[in-house]
Amino acid sequence: YHPVPLSERTLPDTIVVHTSVLYHGPVNYSIASGDDKGYFIIHSSSGVIRTRKNLKVEDFPVNFNVRATDSSNAAIFNEVEVKVEVIDENDFPPVFPSSLLEERLAENLSATQIVQLKAQDNDTGRNGFLTYGILNGHGLKFRINETTGILYSNATLDYEEEPTEYQVVVYAEDDGIPEKKRGYCTVVIKITD
Repeated sequence: YHPVPLSERTLPDTIVVHTSVLYHGPVNYSIASGDDKGYFIIHSSSGVIRTRKNLKVEDFPVNFNVRATDSSNAAIFNEVEVKVEVIDENDFPPVFPSSLLEERLAENLSATQIVQLKAQDNDTGRNGFLTYGILNGHGLKFRINETTGILYSNATLDYEEEPTEYQVVVYAEDDGIPEKKRGYCTVVIKITD
């Protein structure tokens, strides 16, 4: 048996899977081995397996054996393996060390690096894997490397002809399951004469 993966937020007493045997007489179901941390309980006559307590994602997957034993003769039994996986929920959004940064950029520079932004995400695996983007690029005057978080100017900016200040809203997005989460940072770029 390989039931649908459970969420790490699954509550105790949730049905996991219904095991059953084809047999001419009554049987008793039990967990024979493998559930060392006691996460599961099985109903002895129905074969329905439920969670016994809260699940810790780091303990999974768990493979355990269910035994069906003839009610009147313990020497007659069969076993089957049950594999249970747990999905790590996306608990945390990415967070920038500061939600507002101020950077200076000299005028008349061709496309150049402005600042490297780095967000933190307290999730692990793909839930903590971050990519970066820009919410408003001011007509493509700015771009960000989606992997490194380095913010660049894409054009030569002139102190006399352009606005002397830009507010670029940058986001970090995780690759979370079931939903992606974002964190934001505003970079105020002051063009210097």
